[in-house]
Amino acid sequence: MDYRTGAATMPPGHFDKIPLPSMGIKHLSGLLLLLTVSGCSSFADKSGYQQDIQQQQSQLAHWQAAQPADDNSAPNTADSSSILALLASEQLEQLVQQSLTANPGLQQTLYTLRKTRAERRVTDANGWPEADLSFSGQRSKDSGNSFNAAVSVSWELDLWAQLADNRSAASEDVAEQLATFQSARDTLVAEVMSGWLQLIQLQQAISIQQQLLVTLRNNEQTILSRYRSGIGELDDLDSARTSLASAEATQADNQYQLVAAKRSLRTLLGLADDTELAALGLTIPTDFPAVGMPLIELPEQTLARRPDLLAAWHALKASELRVDIAYKDMLPSISLSASLSDSGGSPSAALFDNPVWTILGQLTAPLFRAGALQAAADAAEYSAAQSAQSYRETLLTAVQEVENALDLERSLQLQQAATEQSLQTAIRNEQRYQQRYRAGLATLLELLNVQQSRYSQQSQLNSLTYQRLNNRITLGLALGLPGVSSNQSNLSTTSTLSDASEAR
Repeated sequence: MDYRTGAATMPPGHFDKIPLPSMGIKHLSGLLLLLTVSGCSSFADKSGYQQDIQQQQSQLAHWQAAQPADDNSAPNTADSSSILALLASEQLEQLVQQSLTANPGLQQTLYTLRKTRAERRVTDANGWPEADLSFSGQRSKDSGNSFNAAVSVSWELDLWAQLADNRSAASEDVAEQLATFQSARDTLVAEVMSGWLQLIQLQQAISIQQQLLVTLRNNEQTILSRYRSGIGELDDLDSARTSLASAEATQADNQYQLVAAKRSLRTLLGLADDTELAALGLTIPTDFPAVGMPLIELPEQTLARRPDLLAAWHALKASELRVDIAYKDMLPSISLSASLSDSGGSPSAALFDNPVWTILGQLTAPLFRAGALQAAADAAEYSAAQSAQSYRETLLTAVQEVENALDLERSLQLQQAATEQSLQTAIRNEQRYQQRYRAGLATLLELLNVQQSRYSQQSQLNSLTYQRLNNRITLGLALGLPGVSSNQSNLSTTSTLSDASEAR
């Protein structure tokens, strides 16, 4: 007896020594009872994956990251109902609405959810009796016409709740796909918001670089005029032209990055060309909008609402149910069938004028499958173990994402404050060098270096501002905030959210 699986085991070649015809019903019933009792005992030892995971989650009492300091740049954090609520913009809401309606990746996830729901209905139907109606007719030379009609009903008893486990596993599959859809929706909203902010950052970078180009061209003309007058030197002119060429190359890259960012945003919105994007009335703001700081909650509250963790949890529960199903395949099964049939020389005579009925009860137990059932049970156990490790990986990744975003928020906050001070110093320094240059106390190249430093600080501040605002969106996604909230009536995501909610 294999007590791990509850299946009877015999040495190889032993089956030919069992006189099956001489086995009485008592012996067969005893064997089936032994298989049943030993098989039921195998379900008492559960894998314990869920308990281990819950214990590991309970150890996360707080985040292992420094909390960002309060500053005046962050708006009120009271509205953390969704990621989109962190940034108030009617244009952005319109873009998000378009992406939730037309993004092909999100639509694929939705159809996967609908497919899983259909598969669950198939599983639910397996627990009901099956009824079939048949009617046939034939004509032969000797007997003439002959018609046959039959009605049959069959039903497999759910003796070990195996069919119920199948239904539960199918429901867990639906719950997993629903959470996967929610995760894909939230990620899409965050990507659209980040893409929109990137357009603002690149547009400002182009504006800053254009100001630098104007300054460099003016300086080049001044140096060229001085050189022709015999006052300047050729080295100064070469240095000015080198700086100008480098700045023009940077500007060309900024313009390309802006075009590429528009294409990326267009793809997220499910649009094919720029004409459709222009039809949405896309305009790039000149200044960054205010992005609120998400409310930081305890790990237990945060992890409980992350859809990727919910998906991994439902996948684990479905895998553990399928372990039970695999072991229950080794147990006997009972099925009932009944039929009503009739035959006659005409169609009307065959329609149950004098029918014959039959009732059959069948008890079936697996005796020898060459280890296939045990291998299937092992595979199910390995799948459950894999699902448990997948959940642990998702859990650790979720904690890492939150802590990294918290630390990055604090780091960017310090960098932004230091760069703002550095920019103010660079502006004052540029004003002093302009005065010194007019007084003949500084060279033009010294003034040029000071101006380039000021534009460099301004460009760096622009980049840090974008990174910080974008990180708050990332933090909101890591904290499990939904992409859009239920009270945003104009962003109900049309039929997608309603269809997904029906999948529960």
